[in-house]
Amino acid sequence: MGSAHKEELHRRGVRLEVFTITWNVVEAFVAIGAGLLAGSVALVGFGVDSGIEVISAVALLWRLLKAGPEASAEEHGAAEKRALYLVAATFFLLSAYIAYEAAVALLSREGPDGSVVGLVLAAISLLVMPSLAYLKGRTGREMGSDALRADAAETWVCSYLSLALLAGVGLYAAFGWWWADPVGALAMLPVILWQGFGTLREAREE
Repeated sequence: MGSAHKEELHRRGVRLEVFTITWNVVEAFVAIGAGLLAGSVALVGFGVDSGIEVISAVALLWRLLKAGPEASAEEHGAAEKRALYLVAATFFLLSAYIAYEAAVALLSREGPDGSVVGLVLAAISLLVMPSLAYLKGRTGREMGSDALRADAAETWVCSYLSLALLAGVGLYAAFGWWWADPVGALAMLPVILWQGFGTLREAREE
């Protein structure tokens, strides 16, 4: 791989992570604010997920800036390993939060509360996140960065959570199925945990 191509991939990776951080900071504030105003646990949880995605993106941005496009194998491996551990940790944090909120919702038999602002935000996120995840994954493969590919996987998970949020609220509005939202969230846990353990395994093998 030529030096110019490495530099272009590095710049692309940095831009993707800067966009991820900016988007998710805005998304977190809007979702949490709308959730608190509407009394919606689902929207607050969606906002917390955005905050966790910021942690992952900051870890990847730090890794990219520290290693640079021409880093030695030793520097690349050390930065990659630390970033992978941080990304894995965010998967487990997200899993714990979803499990707790879903359990509380099921035990209290509370349906999701509606918020036009929050639902529009989730719908836009469902359009933005898959494209961002695809670009991260492709860039990570071209760079040979396991950490960037792991971050792409977490962005895919965020896309699925946006879909679960919309589906759960939609089923509740259409049929009154109060349990649809927490059950949908719990159905995502195997995927999230699988990604977390896979990322952790990659970190240990670096």
